[in-house]
Amino acid sequence: MDKVDWKNIGIKELAILVSGQLKKSGIDAVLVGGACVSIYSNNKYESMDLDYISPASLKDIRKALGEIGFQKGAGRHFTREDCPLYVEFPPGPVALGREFPVERFNTIKTLKLLTPTDCVKDRLAAFFHWNDYQSLEQALMVAKKQPVNLNEIKRWSIKERMEGKYAEFSSALKKNKMFK
Repeated sequence: MDKVDWKNIGIKELAILVSGQLKKSGIDAVLVGGACVSIYSNNKYESMDLDYISPASLKDIRKALGEIGFQKGAGRHFTREDCPLYVEFPPGPVALGREFPVERFNTIKTLKLLTPTDCVKDRLAAFFHWNDYQSLEQALMVAKKQPVNLNEIKRWSIKERMEGKYAEFSSALKKNKMFK
């Protein structure tokens, strides 16, 4: 591994590095959550953690990440003393609201992550089910920076029984409105 500037590493660079290490150890993992928003919005939203869904045991993940200096902390968190970002492994499966399992992913080098469309759905799920306007904001950031399938997002929103909140997303996207 080349010399890594852990103190200044970007989220995309760390995601590729962690994913490569996991893959090298035979561990399949998918990046989800705010880190996908950071990558797809070119850091307009800055997440401080990387959430991976993996069927691997925490014991196997601990061994793999230990080889690059990450130590298991509380729960499912992994940290490295000189790195401001941390890695977490929430329980799976990869799901978007009531839709699971998710089986379509995007790949950037060694990194497997949600597609831009599914990233928007992931953020909208938090808005739909928990009224989280920060997540709506993140969905809008991705939809404005990346090509997304709005017909698919609408279909999914109807399946989630969230037509009203989808209309709020759609209206904000058309008006180029952001929430604060």
